[in-house]
Amino acid sequence: MSTGKLWGVGLGPGDPELLTVKAARLISEAQVIAYHSARHGRSIARSVAEPYLREGQVEERLVYPVTTETTDHPGGYEGAIAEFYELSAKRLAEHLDAGRDVVVLCEGDPFFYGSYMYMHERLCDRYEAEAVPGVTSVSAASAVLGRPLVQRDEVLTVLPGTLPAPELARRLADTDAAAVLKLGRTFGSVREALAESGKLESAYFVERATWQAQRVEPFAEVSPDSVPYFSLALVPSPAYAGRKSGAVPSAEPPAEGGEVVVVGLGPAGPQWLTPEAAEALEAAEHLVGYGPYLAKVPQRAGQQRHASGNRVEADRAREALSLARAGARVAVVSSGDPGVFAMASAVLEQASLLEEPVPVRVLPGVTAAQAAASKVGAPLGHDYCVISLSDRLKPWEIIEKRLDAAGAADLVIAIYNPASKTRTTQLEQAKNVLLRHRPEGTPVVIARDIGGPEEETRITTLGTLDPSTVDMRCLLIIGSTKTRTTNGQVWTPRTY
Repeated sequence: MSTGKLWGVGLGPGDPELLTVKAARLISEAQVIAYHSARHGRSIARSVAEPYLREGQVEERLVYPVTTETTDHPGGYEGAIAEFYELSAKRLAEHLDAGRDVVVLCEGDPFFYGSYMYMHERLCDRYEAEAVPGVTSVSAASAVLGRPLVQRDEVLTVLPGTLPAPELARRLADTDAAAVLKLGRTFGSVREALAESGKLESAYFVERATWQAQRVEPFAEVSPDSVPYFSLALVPSPAYAGRKSGAVPSAEPPAEGGEVVVVGLGPAGPQWLTPEAAEALEAAEHLVGYGPYLAKVPQRAGQQRHASGNRVEADRAREALSLARAGARVAVVSSGDPGVFAMASAVLEQASLLEEPVPVRVLPGVTAAQAAASKVGAPLGHDYCVISLSDRLKPWEIIEKRLDAAGAADLVIAIYNPASKTRTTQLEQAKNVLLRHRPEGTPVVIARDIGGPEEETRITTLGTLDPSTVDMRCLLIIGSTKTRTTNGQVWTPRTY
């Protein structure tokens, strides 16, 4: 006898009319209907599917042994739940082995924080299994609120309210729109995170979306005593609310008090941050920058973050200037020093295109070259230059010409962006150019992730340098003919 098929059927957010046609058909055709419930026996999933059930179907009620209360199970809560899922899977397997199709009912979507996924992962390797998607609570909340979730290039982040408040605040500050699920007892920490991220005033509380008893209110006005588990926080599209961050307007003069401060964070961690930079970050109302760099800055209550990718410097600069024109204090963050292959020049370039000037200040930071040099001694003790091997913004012919000139001038060279996944040949070419002017024994420092958890420094020579051991997180310092290595330290004498 062939085995039955396992179906995980999404029921949508609660309104029985929001089931898909396929979900309704499968429920009515199934031989076995399974659903989860608390120990009181009532099942929300079954009540939603009830209009589509028929007589004669076998119902498997999977009763949770514990929900939020304590348990005397030797494995604690996690142990009790894991055992429950194993036993539930065995019960369903008996029906499948007997050739009966099983439909597991699941509120919302089966693979979106759904209970079905725990049956799926235990049974899908032995039986044919398929999930039928359903309307999620997030989509339902957006619909009943009458506000779009996201538009154009905006980013939506979905978060569980069970995350620690500081982590929630960081992630909320880094996104345009958000949905925070699993409120209930987490309401207080979610409210704290919304306030800290500057999103509280734009957040809404949505309870039991599409149910007859649904409730929609501004989140800041909700009492924590009235919050059930089936509710969420929604921060809808900021563009819909009129807080657009597109091109910099040129017709209206800047509002009073707005400015852009371009801040250098240093190579990694707060120990590299200057007091001046820390003060500017604390005073800013908006932080703009590459996502991983923004993550290094501690969250401050009410401060909004605008994270973006690594290759949109001009867009980032325009957004910062637009916010400043509206009167906001804006900090644009850069790793290392903002004036060294970083955001200062991008901001000043975009500012130069404005008809009405916006105040821009640049605060220095410890450069990657300085940090790397300090780890091995003093290789930058005499004249040196800094060159990036990235040919994304300038042609390789220019880079090679500058390497040749620096080699001929006998300058110590700090090399940024030596390699990446797509740039694998440039460092080998650079090595060959410098060997025209330097002996193979010239000291070379390879510094990786300085100040970070994977910090590593290696000292080698120009002749034995292996480009395959270098990646984008490395910085190289190539000595001059006078650079020395003694007692494990590299230094360039100040006398020539």
